[in-house]
Amino acid sequence: MRVTVLGSAREVGRSAFLVATDKVKVLLDYGILLGHRNEPPLFPMHVKPKDIDGVVLTHAHLDHSGCIPSLFLSREIPVHATQPTMELAKVLLLDMIKISGFYLPFEYMEVMGMIDSARTHYYREEFDVGDLRITLHNAGHIVGSAFIVVEHDGRRMLYTGDINARGSRILESADLDVGSIDLLITESTYAMEDHQPREEAERLLVEFANEVVERGGVLFVPAFSVERAQEIACVLRAYNFKYKVAIDGMAIKANEIMLRHPRFLRDAEFFSDVMKWLRWIRGWGERKRMIREPCVVISPAGMLVGGNALFYMENLADDKRNGIAMVSYQGEGTPGRKLLEQGVAVIDGKPRRVSAEVRRFDFSGHSGRRELFSMIRGIRGSPRVWTVHGDDDTCTRFAEEIMGMGLQAYAPLAGESVDV
Repeated sequence: MRVTVLGSAREVGRSAFLVATDKVKVLLDYGILLGHRNEPPLFPMHVKPKDIDGVVLTHAHLDHSGCIPSLFLSREIPVHATQPTMELAKVLLLDMIKISGFYLPFEYMEVMGMIDSARTHYYREEFDVGDLRITLHNAGHIVGSAFIVVEHDGRRMLYTGDINARGSRILESADLDVGSIDLLITESTYAMEDHQPREEAERLLVEFANEVVERGGVLFVPAFSVERAQEIACVLRAYNFKYKVAIDGMAIKANEIMLRHPRFLRDAEFFSDVMKWLRWIRGWGERKRMIREPCVVISPAGMLVGGNALFYMENLADDKRNGIAMVSYQGEGTPGRKLLEQGVAVIDGKPRRVSAEVRRFDFSGHSGRRELFSMIRGIRGSPRVWTVHGDDDTCTRFAEEIMGMGLQAYAPLAGESVDV
């Protein structure tokens, strides 16, 4: 089989890979790269939908799913994923259409065509697309996330998508018992840094939450709507946090999807208890009332790009009793990055110095450096390794270090191919 890079080559975003044999062509992810500073999104290299026999989606995030509906302008193509992934992708894609101020190569009908073409699978359930045998394994990144193993004619490749070998309060760690591999395509997002120990991040967050509420303030936690928002709630509950905690925005839709799929959760009973304990904010009246007294509010957007985060920033930023806990990745050029680096928020179109106390906590859903190298050492065989889904310097340096382990490794460019 021939594997071609269509996106995420020395960049974080628009993940897309084409796997081709003499009989079939299958896409592994087909995402977008969301723009910053009012820039339009970027798309992966183009493929002709008529040539594609199937798509396998690792997870719902738009940098992996965001361009798939463009394949449905003229025909239906099977899209293989877990059930939670398809439900979450529908929410995220329709929201992108709703808020996008830029041209997208698809509309509502194409998204629904993608959802209607879903072929859903559970972990370790083998299925065939032509002469390719494919298996999804738990990736531990968000609910329903998977990494992909593809086998053809006795040769096997593994594409990690986004992977988390540490697990979380909500999810089991990645299932890395995969046998011998000939080609490994691995994400490199945090290949040059280790994460803060999760227990330390949890303890410090809970301490900060108590400090803010006990001095009469409101703690605002801008968090990604899928998994991160829910994990923060689970952490507070696990530490017996005794004050009010509310969740808002698209995170509520994610809550509902996750509750429908207990099989994909580490502890479904605990998660259900947390969801009952939380206050779900469903309108502007509740939103305004909630912040009149000390509490914790968890709401998208994680990078402060739109969403109800703008309301909370506008109403909480000027009071030094309040706090802002940054628990999500902050992309370059985003309002969240500006807040962390400069202590400034853009409110009503104008930069404003933030008086609320701002702290950052590392709750990444990606494997760090230590986990990535452990994964590579644990894979049987002597796989060729491609490093992707990281910035140029990170992918290149990661590949060089892997070569020091005695393996062939390379940070490919978009359009490059390898035969497996």
